[in-house]
Amino acid sequence: MPGCKVCVDAGVCKMKTVITAKPNDIGLIELDIKSDCPNILKMSWKLEPVSPYAEVESEFYKSEIYKLAQETPIPHTACPVPCAMIKAIEVAGDLGLKRGVTIEFLEDEE
Repeated sequence: MPGCKVCVDAGVCKMKTVITAKPNDIGLIELDIKSDCPNILKMSWKLEPVSPYAEVESEFYKSEIYKLAQETPIPHTACPVPCAMIKAIEVAGDLGLKRGVTIEFLEDEE
């Protein structure tokens, strides 16, 4: 199974996070997190290997990643890092393709 590395520039906070996702010997995905954000780092210390199928198919409130984001807590609901963690799990679990995600602000049309 493939592994992957994702870099997240979280935006206005200017904090960067690098997520490395790799499958282990039993097919669970292990995440290694390097981040400028102390909250993301605290969250990463609690990460356990996760089943890619269970994580990708779970409802938001049942996702292990989003549960940790709630428990840590990550202070900004709009933080893109938890989503990026799940995308990395999806790719490392061979359940998705390596394709970037973009949030782009557009000018208002009046």
